Amino acid sequence: MNSRLLIRGGRVVDPSQSIDALRDVLVADGVVAEMGERIELPEGAREIDAKGLVVTPGLLDVHVHLREPGGEHKETIASGARAAAAGGFTAVCAMPNTDPVVDAPAGVGFVLAQGAAARAARVYPLGAISVGQKGQGLAAIGEMVAAGAVGITDDGNPVMDSGLMRKALEYAQAFDIPVADHPEDLGLSGVGVMNEGLTATRLGLHGKPNASEDVHVIRDLLLAALTGGRIHLQHISTAFGVGAIRRAKARGVHVTAEASPHHLILTDERVEGFDTDAKMNPPLRSAEDRDAVREGLADGTLDVFATDHAPHHYDEKERAFADAPNGIVGLETALGLGLTQLVGEGLIDLPTLIQRMSVGPAEAFGLPGGTLTPGSPGDVTIIDLEEAWTVDRHAFLSKSRNTPFDGWPLKGRAVYTIVGGVIVWQAAG
Repeated sequence: MNSRLLIRGGRVVDPSQSIDALRDVLVADGVVAEMGERIELPEGAREIDAKGLVVTPGLLDVHVHLREPGGEHKETIASGARAAAAGGFTAVCAMPNTDPVVDAPAGVGFVLAQGAAARAARVYPLGAISVGQKGQGLAAIGEMVAAGAVGITDDGNPVMDSGLMRKALEYAQAFDIPVADHPEDLGLSGVGVMNEGLTATRLGLHGKPNASEDVHVIRDLLLAALTGGRIHLQHISTAFGVGAIRRAKARGVHVTAEASPHHLILTDERVEGFDTDAKMNPPLRSAEDRDAVREGLADGTLDVFATDHAPHHYDEKERAFADAPNGIVGLETALGLGLTQLVGEGLIDLPTLIQRMSVGPAEAFGLPGGTLTPGSPGDVTIIDLEEAWTVDRHAFLSKSRNTPFDGWPLKGRAVYTIVGGVIVWQAAG
């Protein structure tokens, strides 16, 4: 039976078409069928009254850790997909650093199957660059792409062997996929557990210098220029890195890059009190770095707003700061933080935020969606800009609770998340 959904009278913000106007949107048989000022309700169609709401292309998050297989006590593909939908995301890219690592087509198939069974946000697998993410030999890249992988990364384990990274960038071009890298020189990071600076000195913690990220960024940009490959730099956190990417783009290097909410909002001072919910990698940096990352997101140097959703069990985060794992959850707070802390503070406008959360990630990874043009996937996010709410970690659909934003008052959140014309999330009330 044909399924039709008419979204009536919302403020459509679609940066892919430079649209910011009141429009109706009709989704039929899983795709966007029509957009117009007044669309008649088709017989048997469901209608959503979007008056006073913002209608956007489905939001995409290209950096998510779903932990399955092997870490189901932290998150499962199903719980992560539901959390994504609750946060307004219609699709996510799953990192391969699971147990076992997704470095072969069987692992890709497993992620796809579990994602489809969840019936929530779409789940796109990324395969590993190297076998077991050990940085010693290329994984079965072609076979993983054939099975459905949309890119490759050793995220969590930076590829230190420049020769191997060169081969990955060269080989990936045959499949037109990006190579995503976590830029960190492990020799410079050493035993550091937070940003190297005054706060680390005061707390007596080993620090990671900005140079540990900057050196690796430059290496990756040089290799992308050498090979002509597509490099995607993950969670950029330093002013130098932003500047280097900006200059590389001006030279025509095929680079995209992302900023995460925590690096756009927090600084290393948040670690005061040894709060392990503020421990992440790359670490929270200085105010100067934070401001540069904001500028990079605003001017398009950083193409993508991505969460780096990294769930951990309560017991793991309760360890001493130096022993606790890195990372925070972000799927259910990212949109609200972006609307409140970035748009609300006048750092970027609403179309720019939506661009970095839809068009930008879709283009960086060659994903369907990111647009409401007729014939595109019927993935839509509907947002209430006026809804005030407070972050409550205990209300998360994610299985984990590790967030530094618990208790923060926010304004704006997703009220409908629609995937293929099906409502997979609707806010209560």
